[in-house]
Order: sequence, then structure tokens, then C-alpha cells
Amino acid sequence: MSYTAPVKDMLFNIRHLAGIEQIAQLPGFEEAGFETAQAVLEECAKFNEGVVAPLNVEGDRNPSSWKDGVVTTTPGFKDAYKQYAEGGWQGLQHPGDFGGQGLPKTIGAVCGEMLNSANLSFALCPLLTDGAIEALLTAGSDDLKATYLEKLVSGQWTGTMNLTEPQAGSDLALVRTRAEPQPDGTYKIFGTKIFITYGEHDMAENIVHLVLARVVGAPEGVKGISLFVVPKFMVGQDGKPGARNDAHCVSIEHKLGIKASPTAVLQFGDHGGAVGYLVGQENRGLEYMFIMMNAARYAVGVQGIAVAERAYQKAVAYAKDRVQSRPVDGSMNTSAPIIHHPDVKRMLMTMRAYTEGCRAMASVAAAAYDAAHHHQDADVRKQNAAFYEFMVPLVKGYSTEMSLEVTSLGVQVHGGMGFIEETGAAQYYRDAKILTIYEGTTAIQANDLVGRKTARDGGQTAKAICAQIEKTETELAKRDSVAARAVGKRLTAARQALVDVIEFVAGQTKASPNAVFAGSVPYLMLAGNVMAGWQLARSLLVAEDLAAKGEDKAFMEAKIVTARFYADHILAKAPGLRDSIVEGAESVTALPLEAF
Repeated sequence: MSYTAPVKDMLFNIRHLAGIEQIAQLPGFEEAGFETAQAVLEECAKFNEGVVAPLNVEGDRNPSSWKDGVVTTTPGFKDAYKQYAEGGWQGLQHPGDFGGQGLPKTIGAVCGEMLNSANLSFALCPLLTDGAIEALLTAGSDDLKATYLEKLVSGQWTGTMNLTEPQAGSDLALVRTRAEPQPDGTYKIFGTKIFITYGEHDMAENIVHLVLARVVGAPEGVKGISLFVVPKFMVGQDGKPGARNDAHCVSIEHKLGIKASPTAVLQFGDHGGAVGYLVGQENRGLEYMFIMMNAARYAVGVQGIAVAERAYQKAVAYAKDRVQSRPVDGSMNTSAPIIHHPDVKRMLMTMRAYTEGCRAMASVAAAAYDAAHHHQDADVRKQNAAFYEFMVPLVKGYSTEMSLEVTSLGVQVHGGMGFIEETGAAQYYRDAKILTIYEGTTAIQANDLVGRKTARDGGQTAKAICAQIEKTETELAKRDSVAARAVGKRLTAARQALVDVIEFVAGQTKASPNAVFAGSVPYLMLAGNVMAGWQLARSLLVAEDLAAKGEDKAFMEAKIVTARFYADHILAKAPGLRDSIVEGAESVTALPLEAF
């Protein structure tokens, strides 16, 4: 079964939840209203369904390979990437000054979802390039921008992020790669970087590595890290790739999933030193790298939504075809397709509700990003920036944890057949596992949510969002429908649970850090659950109004049922999570270490 992009659901979110017509009133986005969004999404769906999706299974079975420093990607990837670049997809949401299309993130993010649903391994290459573009736009000198940005935005060259080293995973204070200043203003880079996604491949004519390193004599710890551009091929005066730089791929990893994406070990400086160019100022590398990481964290959350959607589609198709057992209600006196069985429906509804909830949450976050960067009013920019920053760890952490549950349910719907590689259900499960790990594990997202996003401002941003949720509850309470009342009741209980936890986190992080951090991931999961549930509650209000007008009734009624299911089965977990976080820390830390 191939992939069909859920364009209708995406456009519903863009129009009714993210407010694309308001975004089209922001400076620079005048042409980016609903009609533009619809045209772009339909074109994007066509490309991903026809060109990229058919390569997904092939990539799993015939992964990238390494020989003598050269990486050969899966058959078909190179040609698909060429078409991707020529279609202008890499530059979709990057500035027109460098050849991009300058569209809002609200449109770009859902195009990213389609690409990732079509083929997670393939999509990682553009994802990393986006991060490199963001970092150079923010901190690159005019020279670096002139040399690299147009080629990266066009997709002619690709970009990488080089943080991790064998001894420095998440703890970047331990980075040892060194940079030696040269008389001509360049630096020589020496060191090893591991887990570099698309660190070497055959799809583009040059690879632009963004590398964290320590300038000789820099302070210890994270304060002494700088960021460098280290191209695979040196760039000549004519702007074309020339001599090979001293940056080489010495191996690629053998992985549980995303097998077609080459995860490289890169060696810098084994033959005299790789030439690097400083990005911004010395010792501010971590700050610049966080720009890339924030872009990538949001994008990885979208990957979670994408792989969940693909698993859901496959499970539905199988459940409609697979005949097993009579329905328990006696409605058929022969064996029936398994979609007739209540537990299979429960699994499919869980998959559907999680995916749609997270998609809606990501869409609203993207709109806040656009307003934070483009609104004329400084206060509105500030509020939207705070909202977006709060949402990033939730989009990343909750959506990726959700994708593990959804892809696991996808295997379960297939039964024993799901455990057999030939059916393809297992690939989504294996591919999804990395999403909770790279660009910062779920615990790292939770640390960010606790420290930077909640404790730092005494929970003010979080409580302001809860006040907005309360307004949606008021709207639901005014409705006569059973669904609206039921969703309103669950949303109120969930928000109250979240407020309790926000107060606990804001009040106890300094006094009892172990108690707070023992519940940090549950806090992230609670907050993500409530935000996704809130967006589905908003969807229900819109869908009821549109259904009453007779607009696309079947779609609207499905929206209402999905929101109700989310509230009854997923949002309903919130009060229990609250108890675990606020009252359960002691049992997390009580067991002495030697007893483990």
C-alpha cells in the first residue's frame, strides 16, 4: 500500500486553527493565503506520493553503503533528490534573497510532514540542510552567506550538523574537536564526529558541515565552543566546488531503522587539517548551534507525526482486508474483516486521534513562529515567540513518543503478520524509535521544558496558555451537543491537572530539583497531551459549525468523533499523570543504587 497525503486534514488545520488568512496579512506573506497553501500542498502531495514514497521500502532493504570513504545511497534516491531540488522544495520557507520562496512555516511544516511520511530516511537530508541554512542566516558573515546560502537553499548542496563525539553525546561540554587559527583568518579543524546524518553521500555536489570545535586556548566547558563551516570540497572564486577538504567519512553505522539515511563517522584533519571558517564569534558556537537544533527539534516532532500517519494508513488498509472471526455483536454470521471488531477500532482510533492531535498542535506552533518573526507589533511578536518556544519541546517530545505508540499499534493491528518484515508494518516501528533520541532525547526536551520554559519565568507562559485553554472550555460549555460537553469536561480536568503541575515545577525546581526532574518526562507528556487535546477541542467547535452549514459533512463528523475519542481515551489520562508527578517523586529516587 502506498501513501496518500492527508491534504484535507492539513488544510483544515492551516485554515481554522493556524489562521493562514491572518498570516497572509503579515509583511512578506501577502501572497501566502489559503489558496496558495492549497496549491502548494496539492503539488507537494503529488511529488511525495509519486516519487519519494515508492522508495521507502527499497531504502530499508537496500540501505546506503560505504566503501573506501565513498557512500552510495539507495538506488533511486539520487534521482528523487535531484527532482526534489529542481522542484524548489528545499527553499520553500527560506528567504527570497537567497533564491527561496519565502513561504511561512505554517505551509512549510506540513510539506515537511508529507516528505517524512513518504520516506523518513530520505527526508533527513533536507531536514539537516534546513538547520544549516537557519544557522547561517542568523550568525553567518556576509561572505559565508554569499558563498553557501544560495546553493543550500536551492538544494544543490546539502548541510550537516556535527555535534556528537565518541565521548560527548548530549554533554557538549566534553567536545574535544579543536580549531587552530591560521594567518589567513581560516582555522584548521582536527577531530572525530559521530552520528552525522548524511555526513557523506552521492546526492549533491558538495556537503557543508557545520562543526562544533574548541579554538586552541578557549575556556573549558560549553563556554569555549565555537561553530565552523567546513565544506567537503573547498569553494573556488567561481563559487564551484574545487579541491577536497580534509574531512573524510571513515564508516557509516548499521542501525535499527532509518537504514537508507547514512549516519557517518567523520574524521577531520587526518591529513594536515580541515579548513574551517568561523561562524559568528569565537566561543558562541553553542548559541548558534541551538538555532539549528531548535529548527531540527520542531522538524523531528513533525517526523513523529509523519511516520504515525503512514503507520495508521497501512493499519486501516490491512484491517479492512483481513478477515478473522465473527463480530461479537452477532451482526454478521460469518468471519468479518477485523475492522468490525471493537478492539481493532479502538487501536485505529487511538492511532488516528494521536496523529491528528499532534498535527494540529504542530500547525498552531508553526503559525506562532511566523507571527513571532513577522508581526509588526513587538508585543505580539514577543507573546508568539514565548508560545512557540514553549511548544517546541512538546512538539518534539510528545509527538515522537506518540509515534512509538502508534507504530507499535500498527504492528499489533497486523497481528503476527506485523512481525514479518515483508508486510512493511515493522519498518515504521523501527524507524520511529530514533525520533525520541536524536536532536535531544525526550528527557532533554523535558529538562528544557522544566528549566528554560517553566521554572525560569515562574510558570507565567505556561499559565497564560492554560488561560487560553479555559476560553475554549467556555465555548464548549455553551454548546448543546453531547460531544462538546464531554470534550469540555475532559479538557477542564486535564487543564487543572496541568496547572497543578506547573505550580509544582515553578515552585520546587530550585528547592527540590530531584523531585521535579523525577517527573520531568511525565510533565512533558502531560503538557503535550493537553495541548494536542486543546487543538482537537478547537477543531470540534469548528467542525460542528461547518457541519451545521452542510460543509463536507462526513469529514466534519469524523473530526468531531476523533476529538471526542481523544478526550475520552487520551486526555482522560491527565489527572493520573498529575498525581504521579506531584506525589510520586519519592519512589523514583528511594531505591539505593546498589539495589539496582
